[in-house]
Amino acid sequence: MGHVQAAGSRALSLQLSGRALLSLPALYLTSNLKTFKMSLGVEMEHYTEVPTVVASANFDPVADAQGLRAAMKGLGTSEQEIIDILCNRSNAQRQLINQAYTTEYGREEEGNRDLMEDLKSELGGHFESVIVGLMMPVASFCAKKLNKAMKGGGTDEETLVEILCSRTSAEIKLIAAAYLEDYGRTLEDDIKDDTTGPLQRLLVMAIEGVKNERMFNPEKAAEQAALLYQAGETKIGTDEDAFVEILAHAGQRQAFLIFDEYKKISGRTIEQAMQDEMEGELLTGLLALVKTAANRPQYYAERLNTAMEGCGTDDSVLINTIVGRCEIDLANIKYEYERLYGKTLLSAITNECSGDYRAALAALVGAA
Repeated sequence: MGHVQAAGSRALSLQLSGRALLSLPALYLTSNLKTFKMSLGVEMEHYTEVPTVVASANFDPVADAQGLRAAMKGLGTSEQEIIDILCNRSNAQRQLINQAYTTEYGREEEGNRDLMEDLKSELGGHFESVIVGLMMPVASFCAKKLNKAMKGGGTDEETLVEILCSRTSAEIKLIAAAYLEDYGRTLEDDIKDDTTGPLQRLLVMAIEGVKNERMFNPEKAAEQAALLYQAGETKIGTDEDAFVEILAHAGQRQAFLIFDEYKKISGRTIEQAMQDEMEGELLTGLLALVKTAANRPQYYAERLNTAMEGCGTDDSVLINTIVGRCEIDLANIKYEYERLYGKTLLSAITNECSGDYRAALAALVGAA
């Protein structure tokens, strides 16, 4: 188990099954003689992204492939064995397991078996969605969600916004490349075919990677904040294009300055102002930009809470977030969830989900 040493007004001592620690202001983690500083974006410092799923030591892809085949062979399926293997391996290791499975069982005498197809035939429901999602490279997983959101009669704009407005430019670049490889069309072209107006421009700018992460100009930030104030609160109607243009280009450090200057001018946060001036998916997208610039883990914690509060569960958000972030910053998200809602993410999932689906999510989230 790692040893935690914390300083500052928001210190917390937690251990996560010896695998990961949480991101908090002025927190220092000492583990295996290494010290990592972890802080949130609101302090304009780079917090340390901490995953809950990491590469397994003493990894043997052939043994794992054999274990999966044994779990699915015969009349019954050992779902727990599948969880124990796939929820405790990194994505790169799962790809090697997939290759080993093909080598071991893809021969004609073995029935030309394919791991993804075998998993789909043996599993079902939300549990299948989790496991199949884990078997895909993260960029391909997101590309699949984007394609699904745009094909058919309607467009799931919320999914487009969630993926493209909450990821970093580097993540979106990988997703766009995977989209082209998997579907033979550019993501930008499909976005243009399925959306219009300021929302389309916002999504296209996200794909183009226009954020300027190097800019840190207080004087420019004051000008940008004034333009945003004039585009919204001081006029009848809102110049939505001005919000899209400024916020889509602002990197994290510049965005922080803009938000601070805006509050000085308006007396309100930019989030409060936008919620009064806009609505619909454009508002959702712009809020995603604002919130992820200020505190990305908190944004995802809020989405998870919204997905689980009330009578029903938005399983798509639950699966997309946990599968998509477990190897990036899910430990950070866990900390923010507990800080905001006074309960652990694990306990919320345990109360909300059931069966093998719950067991898989719990394995990815890790101990409380």
